[in-house]
Amino acid sequence: MMSSIPESAAGVRGGDTADTELSTGIEGFRIRHAELARGYGGLGDPEDPASVQAMQMVLHIPKTDPPRRSALLEAAAAATVALCLDERVGPDGEWAQRFLDWKRSRIRKVARRARGAQWLAADAVDGVTVEVDGAQARAFVPGPVGAVDPRIKRLQINGTDLEHDDPGPVDPELPVLWVNAKLGMTLGKAAAQVGHASMLLAGALTVDEARLWSERQFRCAVRESTPEHWATLCEKVSRGHAVAVRDAGFTEVAPGSITVIAVPGQSGQY
Repeated sequence: MMSSIPESAAGVRGGDTADTELSTGIEGFRIRHAELARGYGGLGDPEDPASVQAMQMVLHIPKTDPPRRSALLEAAAAATVALCLDERVGPDGEWAQRFLDWKRSRIRKVARRARGAQWLAADAVDGVTVEVDGAQARAFVPGPVGAVDPRIKRLQINGTDLEHDDPGPVDPELPVLWVNAKLGMTLGKAAAQVGHASMLLAGALTVDEARLWSERQFRCAVRESTPEHWATLCEKVSRGHAVAVRDAGFTEVAPGSITVIAVPGQSGQY
């Protein structure tokens, strides 16, 4: 089971008394969802490379008893969308400007790994942590790549991967993020891509569907697709029944590659 999106990141749970509050009420969630649904990347990159905006992500991979790969990717996907709809990125939130500076530029995510004291230190940096079946991932408030918090910057980007696993059948109520297995992406690359997918899916859902998803702490399933199934998924995208992540090609895969296709659960229609 998914657990513990800390503080207020799990979404709107308040009643009518909070409706007028931009940060905590239903109207606040609508505003944050509308911003996410507008898409991203319109402003492009700044001239100064150090000012390029990125969301840092950290995957908790202990040396002993590491988590399942699929569970860790599910945690990464949920943490990303939870941060994007967190009360603190709303118009009167403490993270608002940092979030918008990133979202309105060319979207980038950087996945790193941590264990032990490194993970505990990373947990003190502004962000949202999600745990799925013992696997933990934290998405951090975005910012310039030249000003990454030292507690995050010291963490390795490349390194430990995890064996591919077979997590079994999917709950039909859950969205499924299908990873293009043919591309052979590393764990870090796949984590960034499922994070993109969860953002796109939330923006494509209606605000009411997204709010219901938030009440389930953005729980989702991550599975790898066979080439045969991939063709069916691409057809769903062409019919508007799924959303696809097309990579810019900065690392690992060719520009324009479809890396992940997100399909809503039975309760989510768009």
